[in-house]
Amino acid sequence: MTASSRPAFAALALAVLSALLSGGAAHAASAALKDGDIVFHTSRSAQSVAVQRATGSRYSHMGIVLMRGGKPYVFEAVATVRYTPLAQWTARGNGGHYVVKRLRNADKLLTPGAVARLRAGTADFEGRPYDLTFEWSDQRIYCSELVWKLYQRALGVRIGELQKIREFNLGDPAVRAKMRERYGDKVPMDEPVISPVAMFDSPLLTTVETR
Repeated sequence: MTASSRPAFAALALAVLSALLSGGAAHAASAALKDGDIVFHTSRSAQSVAVQRATGSRYSHMGIVLMRGGKPYVFEAVATVRYTPLAQWTARGNGGHYVVKRLRNADKLLTPGAVARLRAGTADFEGRPYDLTFEWSDQRIYCSELVWKLYQRALGVRIGELQKIREFNLGDPAVRAKMRERYGDKVPMDEPVISPVAMFDSPLLTTVETR
């Protein structure tokens, strides 16, 4: 190697090393997640503030992690129910911050057969429109409803307790404005609802990662 070629070689070696390290970090981040993990973040959607104030929660959006081709995707309810690459999902959250939770007894409950049932259950919801009025039917689906129903139907596990609309903080101005927009003067006060915070606070889950 000539003296003139050494700087170029050093630069190339540094670039290769950097790529290997960054690739390793990305792989480690993916390896930390497992099928069935539940992810939460603070959405930047138009309804996020109302959801946060109505439920007293920092987090207003959630989904379930399912691997595809060895990479983590979030199965979520947004405009429609869909799979979203994890990196894209996290980028939509406030500050890129998110929390990963997992069943406390995941090693026993999330067997290959159980994960297969979760995957199969996604077919019942994929492509359905987002539910702006939070109704407890499968015709339209909101984020926490999607994850709750997947777990309940595939594993018989109820993560978080259902509440009625009347039980939330409906007096907040942002909440009142969103309620008027969605319901007019006919609010279904006794409609069952599962909120992101009810699932986040469930004793069945444990936090495995915060980013």
